[in-house]
Amino acid sequence: MSGDAYRKAGVDIEEGNRLVPMLKELVKKTHRPEVLAGIGGFSAMVTIPEGIRTPVLVSGTDGVGTKLKLAFMAKKYDTIGIDLVAMCANDVLVLGAEPLFFLDYFATGKLSADTAALVVKGIAEGCMQAGCALVGGETAEMPDFYPEGEFDLAGFSVGVVDKDKIIDGTKVAEGDVLVGIPSSGVHSNGYSLVRHILFAQHKLAIDTRIPELNATVADVFLKPTIIYAKLIKELLKKVPVKGMVHITGGGFYDNIPRVVPESLAVEIHGDWPILPLFHWLKKAGNVSEQEMFTVFNCGIGFVCVVDKAHAAETAKITGGHIIGTVVKREKDAVIFKKKYF
Repeated sequence: MSGDAYRKAGVDIEEGNRLVPMLKELVKKTHRPEVLAGIGGFSAMVTIPEGIRTPVLVSGTDGVGTKLKLAFMAKKYDTIGIDLVAMCANDVLVLGAEPLFFLDYFATGKLSADTAALVVKGIAEGCMQAGCALVGGETAEMPDFYPEGEFDLAGFSVGVVDKDKIIDGTKVAEGDVLVGIPSSGVHSNGYSLVRHILFAQHKLAIDTRIPELNATVADVFLKPTIIYAKLIKELLKKVPVKGMVHITGGGFYDNIPRVVPESLAVEIHGDWPILPLFHWLKKAGNVSEQEMFTVFNCGIGFVCVVDKAHAAETAKITGGHIIGTVVKREKDAVIFKKKYF
């Protein structure tokens, strides 16, 4: 039994101890055969999967951003962890790596074991969707550091790829085709603008129904980010993908050029279903089309660059759409050949 001094200072060790047993079964469900030691120790141990001749570890770290504010408002904590895993695992995936394991960091002013357990439930679900193991994390109770009822999340993912199978965009060539894979919505970027439109400009509440979208604010804007790991794993078995892009902060304009050689550019000219919520955001916020494609994914969460001969097969396997072509660069790295809004 701990003393009262630390509790009076704002840290409840017993609440933290109550949390650990609530997490063990969640974490255990995510484990892969490579996990030697996971939650409970000072660190975790994971081996490299068999069959990889020259393993290269690929790492990524990220958070959820101000999408957390909507989760606080809705008091909905069981899906935000999926977003956390997605933001890290999808980045690792871009290099052709298989997400291997994941760690999280949960920090709050006053720990609620029940809330934290719901968050980790989402993280575990995200790990299962990504095929990676949740091997540990850190829960920090920091009095006076966060507003009451709020917390912050960060994640760290490690994947592995055979050195000969790294996909880094260096083979992308003129005439290659971009296949865009649909998003579920805003995903986890651009929420400072989303919140400004929702709450500052239009004074909506989290449970306000948006008639044009036939759903509440929470329903629309707390939809979890898609994790593309298993889909891309299947694609790579059948198609020689040259480059991949996770459309996050910076949208099309900042993310796609990352995997295209500097001498080349991309022309966006294809059609895909732009979700109604993006049309609503543009109109409600009076946002220009260029800024929409700079801030948001506009319905495309992940992009694969392939040879023209593989474009139709890639679209069929992924449920994606041919959205553009790689061309010789003259000025801009991303060129839109038509209006989308």
